[in-house]
Amino acid sequence: MTDDSGAGKRRFLVLHDYGMGGSWWWVRARSERELLETFAWVEVVTDPDTVARFQEEDLEEVDIDGPRMPPGLDGLRAERDAQRGCEGFGALADREIVFLRRRWDEEGEDPVVHLMEVGADGRRIRQVELAEDGTAVRSGPDDWPFNPPVVDLFNPGLSRQEISRSEFEEHWSTTRRTDAES
Repeated sequence: MTDDSGAGKRRFLVLHDYGMGGSWWWVRARSERELLETFAWVEVVTDPDTVARFQEEDLEEVDIDGPRMPPGLDGLRAERDAQRGCEGFGALADREIVFLRRRWDEEGEDPVVHLMEVGADGRRIRQVELAEDGTAVRSGPDDWPFNPPVVDLFNPGLSRQEISRSEFEEHWSTTRRTDAES
C-alpha cells in the first residue's frame, strides 16, 4: 500500500510577519489558498529571491494535514479553526483593495479612528487618522518604519469595519500629510 497523503501537495514558504520580525516555515499544501484558509495571520512568500534565500535555511517543514504543528504555527491554526464557522469568514479575502474603519483604543493613548486602504496581503497602502478632537492626519508607506500586515482578510469580524472607497477618498483628499511631510 502506498502513502498518498502528499499527493497534489507542494512546498510553500510561509511567513507570520509580526512587525519587528517574523516566523518562517515550509508547509506542504495543495495551494496558497488552502494555507490562508488554514492559518490566521500568514502570508505565502512567492518572491523568487526570498524563496531561494530560504532553500538552505534549516526551517521546520510540516504537512498542512499533519496532526501537530510547530510552536507559533499551531496557534495560528487554532485561531483560524475558531473563525472558520463564523459569519463573515473570508468575506474580504479575495479583494485586491479593502477600505476599513478601525478604532484604536490603546491604554494611555488618546482614542483614534484609522481609515485604511489595505492590500490583499493585509498591509496598509494609505491611512487617515481621525482624532476625537477633530484633527486628521494622512500617511503612506514612506511614513512608516515598518509595515507588517495589520489585518487578516479572512477574519470574520473585519467585514463589519468595511467602508466605501468614496468615504476613504473624501477623508484622504481633505486631510493634511503627517507632520514630517507638511
